[in-house]
Amino acid sequence: MSEQTTFTPTRPYLARAIYEWICDNQLTPYLLVDATQPYTEVPQQFVKDGQIVLNLAPHAVHQLQMSNESISFSARFGGVSKDIYIPISAVLGIYARENGQGLFFEPSEYADVHVEANTSETETQQEAKPSKKKPSLRILD
Repeated sequence: MSEQTTFTPTRPYLARAIYEWICDNQLTPYLLVDATQPYTEVPQQFVKDGQIVLNLAPHAVHQLQMSNESISFSARFGGVSKDIYIPISAVLGIYARENGQGLFFEPSEYADVHVEANTSETETQQEAKPSKKKPSLRILD
């Protein structure tokens, strides 16, 4: 009897790689998002047909975090700063604005994956805790 191995989805890894490739080539990374997915926090006034395209250029976003579970950042929309949270299951594609090159994902890849609520607050609180260990510097010969 063989046990079936379950692998983590490839979407977050591929999204990070394509984002890096787009930025390395001085192109503008655009993220296509399914705004109807649970826990997706995007400016609803810009959603069309259940989807939104977001500019992820380094100069357009602040505190971009691309984890295996989500993409989060803050950006200005109509001059107002907004915190954005996108579960990886809501990411439909990432591509370069200038030439359309990138990757588009199969929405069904996450059909059987449970999506957790926004954990960015918990992650931020953990990062804000001061370290108990004092930093040290040693000179090696």
